[in-house]
Amino acid sequence: MTRTPIALAVMGLMVALVAADLAGSAPLNPYQAPPMLALGSGLAATGAHCAAPVVD
Repeated sequence: MTRTPIALAVMGLMVALVAADLAGSAPLNPYQAPPMLALGSGLAATGAHCAAPVVD
């Protein structure tokens, strides 16, 4: 078996996965999204282990 059928099958599965994801998800709202880089903006980090409060 050559690489071409395998590469086409992988690309087809990737396209199917992206299509299924787009069909099943709500559209993004750019006005409610956090900034990509918030360096020095004063916004607190959220959603990660580094954003957890310090426990003494």
